[in-house]
Amino acid sequence: MQAPLSLPYDIAAERATLGSILLEREAIIAVAPFLAPAHFYLEKHALIYAAQLACYQRREPPDLATVAAQLRSQNHLELVGGIAFLGELVVDVPTAVHVEYYAHIVERTAVGRSLIEAGGRVVALGYDDSRPIEDRLDQAAQQILEVAAARQVGQDFLPLSQVAGDYLEALQSSMDDGDLLGLSTGYPDLDQITQGLKAGELVVLAARPGVGKTALALCMAYHVARRGHRVGIFSLEMDRELLLQRLVAMELGVPTTRVPRLLRQGNLEAIGALARVAELPIHIDHTPALNIFAIRDRARRLTNSNPVDLWIVDYLQLAQSEHSGDDEVRRITHVSQGLTSFAREQRTPVLALSQLSRAVESRASRIPMLSDLRGSGSIEQDASQVWFIYRDELYNNESDCPGIAELHVAKHRNGETGVASLRFDRTTTRFHALEREEVCSHRAAG
Repeated sequence: MQAPLSLPYDIAAERATLGSILLEREAIIAVAPFLAPAHFYLEKHALIYAAQLACYQRREPPDLATVAAQLRSQNHLELVGGIAFLGELVVDVPTAVHVEYYAHIVERTAVGRSLIEAGGRVVALGYDDSRPIEDRLDQAAQQILEVAAARQVGQDFLPLSQVAGDYLEALQSSMDDGDLLGLSTGYPDLDQITQGLKAGELVVLAARPGVGKTALALCMAYHVARRGHRVGIFSLEMDRELLLQRLVAMELGVPTTRVPRLLRQGNLEAIGALARVAELPIHIDHTPALNIFAIRDRARRLTNSNPVDLWIVDYLQLAQSEHSGDDEVRRITHVSQGLTSFAREQRTPVLALSQLSRAVESRASRIPMLSDLRGSGSIEQDASQVWFIYRDELYNNESDCPGIAELHVAKHRNGETGVASLRFDRTTTRFHALEREEVCSHRAAG
C-alpha cells in the first residue's frame, strides 16, 4: 500500500534563507519583494523571518543582535530556540550569495501547500450536491485563482533604460493605427481625443438603456477585429447568437431583424456576410452573472493560445462580486476594482459598459455627468477614461441634430477630455464616423 503523500516543504532551504539574511544585511533586499513569513513551514522560522523584516523596515541591519532583540521584545526569542539557534543558522551557511535560490524554494513549496489545500476545498465542492454545478465550478476556479493571486507581488523597480525600451516598443506596435498610442476605435473624431484604446486601461462606456451602449461597443469590436486584432467579449446580458446577428447586419448594412429572414431565404449576400463575420477574431462568452474571478479564469484560458488585444464587458452592473452578501455599491466597487486589475494584468484595454442612474432623466440638461454613474463612485475613480453617449433626438423632438450622437469623454486620466460626434443609423443600430464637413456643421449648430 502506497504511503500517503506529505505536504511539500524544505527545512534546509528555510534555514539557509534565514542564515543568509543574518550573515549578510543585503540579502533581505533580494528576497523581501517575494518572500513572506507565511511561506515558511515551521512556525519558528516564520517568526524569525518576521523579525528580520521588522528590522529591515526600521532600516536596521537584520543581523544576529538586532533580530534577537526584536524577538525578545515580542517574547518570541525562547520560542524559536534562543540566541543559540540563531547562531546555528549563521554557521549553516558559509556565504549569502545563494539566498535568492533558497528563498525561491521556500516560496515555491509554500505555493504547493496552498494549492493542495485549495484542491481539498475543490474536492469538497465536488461532493456538495446542494449547490448548482455552475456555482461550484466558479467557486472551484476561484479557489485556484486565489492561490495565483496571492503569489503575485509588485513589480520590482525598473531602470529608465528598460522603461524607455518598453515604451518605444509599444509605440512601434501601435503604428498600424497611425499616430495613436492604442487601438483605433474606428472613429477618428474620438481617436483624436483619446489617442485610442490603450493597453492596461479600463475605459467605461456609459448611457441610459436603449441609447446604444452595446451597439457602439460592437461597432468598435467589429472595427478592431477587421484590422486583425483579437477581441474577447463577456456578454452578460445578450446571447452570442444575437451578437452574431448584429455583426452580420453591420457587414450587410441592413436592419438586424432582416438577417434571419435573408439567411433562411438563402440570400447569397447574407450568406457571404455570415462567412466573412465568422472569420473575424472575435470570441464571445455569454454566461450570465460571472464574477471577476470567473472572468479572469476564462480570459486566461482564452489567452493561453494567443493574446487578446481588446476585452469588452457588457455590462458592468451585471457582473457579480466574489463576496456573497454585498450590497449593490460594494458589489460594483469590487467589480470595478477587479476590472482595473484585470486590464493591468492582461496589459490590454478593457471596455466596460455601464448603466447610468435615473437622475440624468430628471435634469433640464440630459447630458450625463460623472455623478450619474450607477452604483458606485468607484467606477469614476478606477476608470482611466469615462465616455457618455448622448443623443439629443431622444429628448427633443425638434432637435437640430437628428441622427447625431455625441460621445462625451468626461474623464481622461492621461489626456484631454472632449466631445466626439458620430452618426447613428436607427435602422441598422450602427454608429458611423462623420465626415469632416458634417462634424464642422454639427459643432456650428451646437
